[in-house]
Amino acid sequence: MNLLDELTLDDLDEEQRELADCIGLEAYKKLVATYAGCPINIRMPDKLTIGQRNNRIRKEFNGYNFSELARRYKLTERQIRYIVADEVAKQRNKPLENQISFFEE
Repeated sequence: MNLLDELTLDDLDEEQRELADCIGLEAYKKLVATYAGCPINIRMPDKLTIGQRNNRIRKEFNGYNFSELARRYKLTERQIRYIVADEVAKQRNKPLENQISFFEE
C-alpha cells in the first residue's frame, strides 16, 4: 500500500493544502506522484489564450480597423499589424472584381 493513498488535507502544510484545495486532493496526489521535486511552471492566463485572442483579432479585422482593434485588445497598432499580416497580404493579393486571370480556365 502506498502512503500517498492515506494522505489527507490535515497532513499538508498551508501552502500545499492551498494547492490541494484548489485542484482537489486526488489531483494533488497525482501531481505529487508525477512531478514531486520538479519545478512546475504554470502559465499566466493571457499566455494560454494568446492564440484564441489572435484568431479573434484576425476575424474582426476588416482591412482598416488597426487602431480600433488595438484599443479593444489593449495592444499597440504595431502588434495588431503583426497579427493580421497574413490577412493583409491575402487582401492585397486577391484579384480585383471582374479581373481576368491567366491561370483560371
